[in-house]
Amino acid sequence: MKLFVGLGNPGRKYADTRHNVGFMVIDELAKKWRISMTEEKKFKGEIGSAHVDGEKVILLKPTTYMNLSGEAVQAVMDFYELYNEDIVVIYDDLNMEVGKVRGREKGSSGGHNGIKSMILHLAGEDFKRFKIGIDKSPYGKTTDHVLGKFTAEEMDYIGPAILKVARACDALLKTDFLKAVSGLND
Repeated sequence: MKLFVGLGNPGRKYADTRHNVGFMVIDELAKKWRISMTEEKKFKGEIGSAHVDGEKVILLKPTTYMNLSGEAVQAVMDFYELYNEDIVVIYDDLNMEVGKVRGREKGSSGGHNGIKSMILHLAGEDFKRFKIGIDKSPYGKTTDHVLGKFTAEEMDYIGPAILKVARACDALLKTDFLKAVSGLND
């Protein structure tokens, strides 16, 4: 069983913002795997599941807001009796160029509050993750930047990045993490 978690903020106000690129990947996976998502209060998020290539997959978009994402992930992991190695988290990264994608098997938060919450609730950094670059604001206002919408030019890079991460998630159902991410980390 695998749990794919996209980090972001709930609500129309935050739809299509840079901070919600993890939600965008989960939406792509839901479409690709024909999984309908429903809000479940006990999981503090939108969740859906199906069997894909013989494996049960669970998709999660926490509705706790970014800084409390770990609460939702922990609720799902406890219910399904999952371990850190069963999850893959997808999120934005200010320290990478727009549209650049990286896969990691573990690591620090890098200052990302959603990942800080995950590390706190999962009691460790040993969970797989895909990071999609959103670049730093040229004006220095980080909050405004991450909560701002992508420009048309940025979407030229973000759209393919979302598809690339979705393909890597799909590959994880057939192979190990290192093979699934080969070609992502350039």
